[in-house]
Amino acid sequence: MEFERVAGGGNVMTAPTVRRRRLGLELKRLRENAKLTLEDVGNQSGLSASKISRIESATRGARTADVERLLGIYGVTDRDSDLAKFLLILARDGGKRGWWQTYDLSPVYADLIGLEADASSVNTFEPLLIPGLLQTAAYARAVIGAMSMTATDEEIAPLVEVRMARQSTLTQPQPLKLRAIIHEAALMARTPDPGVMRDQMQRLLDLAVYPHVGIQVLPLGAELNPGGGGGFTTLGFGQPGLDVVLLEHLDSSLYIEEPTEVERYAEAYERLTASALPFDESLSLIASRKGTSA
Repeated sequence: MEFERVAGGGNVMTAPTVRRRRLGLELKRLRENAKLTLEDVGNQSGLSASKISRIESATRGARTADVERLLGIYGVTDRDSDLAKFLLILARDGGKRGWWQTYDLSPVYADLIGLEADASSVNTFEPLLIPGLLQTAAYARAVIGAMSMTATDEEIAPLVEVRMARQSTLTQPQPLKLRAIIHEAALMARTPDPGVMRDQMQRLLDLAVYPHVGIQVLPLGAELNPGGGGGFTTLGFGQPGLDVVLLEHLDSSLYIEEPTEVERYAEAYERLTASALPFDESLSLIASRKGTSA
């Protein structure tokens, strides 16, 4: 859904920065896997137990030197490993402000953009809307207006700008790998101007030519599947245990970060992939819907 609250509201999870939270969660996991208490690590590292706790809870940042010290204690001795390099980058950039932080966005939406900026892959299932990373500006404007219900054109305009800027992750030198499953119902939605949906269908067809973008349609006649529980987005970071699932509702959003729960959504996504039309058939259906949107 990617619902942006124009002015506050909603019960959302906030964090100082996404990078800082990811770093804290992973350091806590490594400490617990090593069966060490905060006091144990404090004694070995020279850092106070309270400082380590604040790093893990993301209430304070961590210096790269501190992270290197902690990694050694946790048995991550290869500084050239993907895990070590990833965590050190998180420490280095933990306080860095992203371009999106110049906008007045809800905390959960700012978190999503930060996660997208760091992710290597995104798998998303949308039962009612075209995913934000695939939207045209006109379609985004119509969706944001419909979801917010009371927002003015002046309030909607910067949110459309943000949504369009997010799509640069698909065209950068090392682009985000995106897999999107869109329910056929989303292709049938009506907008005041039929040309908006026609152009949106063409946008999907244009983006589908990229090798790192995969688009499938879940047909109306598909058998019962895990998609009945609603849409969700999984963001991957190339390391086991670091993936995140985002669930969105009208007035609240939730990040799921527990690896066993994230794995359930990964399995659900693969089942949805099997239930959806193959890529070529999906694009044919989109093209046919484009023809009926004139």
